[in-house]
Amino acid sequence: MKLPNEIVSAQPVSAQSGGIAEPGGIKDGAAAWVLSRVKDWSRENSLWPATFGLACCAIEMMATAAGRFDLARFGSELFRASPRQADLMIVSGRVALKMAPVLREIYDQMPEPKWVIAMGDCASCGGIFNNYAIVQGVDRIVPVDMYIPGCPPRPEALIDGIIKLQQRIAAGHRR
Repeated sequence: MKLPNEIVSAQPVSAQSGGIAEPGGIKDGAAAWVLSRVKDWSRENSLWPATFGLACCAIEMMATAAGRFDLARFGSELFRASPRQADLMIVSGRVALKMAPVLREIYDQMPEPKWVIAMGDCASCGGIFNNYAIVQGVDRIVPVDMYIPGCPPRPEALIDGIIKLQQRIAAGHRR
C-alpha cells in the first residue's frame, strides 16, 4: 500500500538530524501531525492477530495464512502467541463458560488500541449450542468490532472482515 499524499508531500527529514525534523524545515505542529499520520497508517496496515482458536473455525483461520489465501498481502501474517505483541484478537469458535475468564484476561493483556473479530456463528451468537455451558456471543465478554458469519466461515470471509476492519481504522474508528 502507498503512503497517503499528505505524508509523501511533506519535506524530507535529513539524515544528519538523526531522523528528527529540523527546526525551520517543518513547523513543529506539522512534524507532529506527519508522525501521527505515519503511525496511524502503519497501525492500519499491519494488524497482528492474537489467535484464539477454539473449534472448527480455527482451521479456517489457519488456512488464511497459507499460500492459497495469503493473509500476508494485507499485513496480518504474524499470528502472535503473546497477547502483548498483538492488537487484533480473532475469536474463532465456541467459547465455554470456563474459557470466558481466560479470554477476558488475554484481551486485557493486549496493548491499546486493540480490536476484536468474532469469527463464526458460535463466537457471534453461540451457534447451534444453546445450552448452559456455551457463552451466547463473545460480545458478552469483550467488545467486538467485526462479526464474520458462517459455520464455519470461509477464509475469504475472514480476509474480507480484516480488510473492512482496516478501512474502519483508516476512517478513524475508535472504540
